[in-house]
Amino acid sequence: MIETDVRVLRPEGFKRMAYTSWGDPRRRDVVVCVHGLTRQGRDFDALAERLDHDLHRRVLCPDVLGRGKSDWLGDKTGYTYPLYLADMAALIARSGVESVDWVGTSMGGLIGLMLAATPNTPIRRLVINDIGPLVPWDGLARIGTYVGEDPLFPDRAAAERRLRERTATYGPMPAERWPAFVDHSTRRDPQGQGLRLAYDPAIAQAFQAVEPGQPIDLWALWDRVQVPVLVVRGAQSDLLPAEVLEEMKRRGPGCQAVEVPGAGHAPWLMSPDQMAPVLDFLKGHG
Repeated sequence: MIETDVRVLRPEGFKRMAYTSWGDPRRRDVVVCVHGLTRQGRDFDALAERLDHDLHRRVLCPDVLGRGKSDWLGDKTGYTYPLYLADMAALIARSGVESVDWVGTSMGGLIGLMLAATPNTPIRRLVINDIGPLVPWDGLARIGTYVGEDPLFPDRAAAERRLRERTATYGPMPAERWPAFVDHSTRRDPQGQGLRLAYDPAIAQAFQAVEPGQPIDLWALWDRVQVPVLVVRGAQSDLLPAEVLEEMKRRGPGCQAVEVPGAGHAPWLMSPDQMAPVLDFLKGHG
């Protein structure tokens, strides 16, 4: 695994989007894994290891701008999906291949859905982790209660307690993954007073564009997706209701689904049982 970056062009200039690259760079079978709203690419370490070793894939795991080790934006209105799509197009172009498989959790799943619905899409197989083309307001409102927070933690133990609270709905995480997870999820406070979460709290501004009480409706995009899709749903998810998943299966060509017991939004995809259906689905290429 190596840590590197790609420069993406924004209205305010070029920005550095960090990403981790797994596997032999000469491999032509590439998987792009994109995280959720407040997360970062190292969430996919466990899955990337398996994709590399078991399926012999090259895996690219970006930190979307404003998260992880990527640059933050000066113009906070730039934290929007149309610009994220352009950033990911730059990453795919950097890979040097014509098409990629995509694994996206929550926000990363919506980015993948939008790319897959675009004419001449480079996505050949799509894994969507616990999100769909109809996102209920209740789930959005829950995320909106914390996404703009910028807590200061006096030490690593305090940061871990908050992270465990925030990710309780993701289901169990393998114990050996927690130390690295905390390290990748935090950053040093600029004044050196402790730790903060590893994202720009201004990403919350995107929620201001959502009309209160209204769901996000992307069914028109879903109806344009023609590539094979696997949808992973946490059994207690409030972002992907069971009835939305059933409608996705009814309307989507070749849409498969798997439900993860004991998890809400959004399953970790770290434990062997959660990774297995993703690996099986992606074996269809390569």
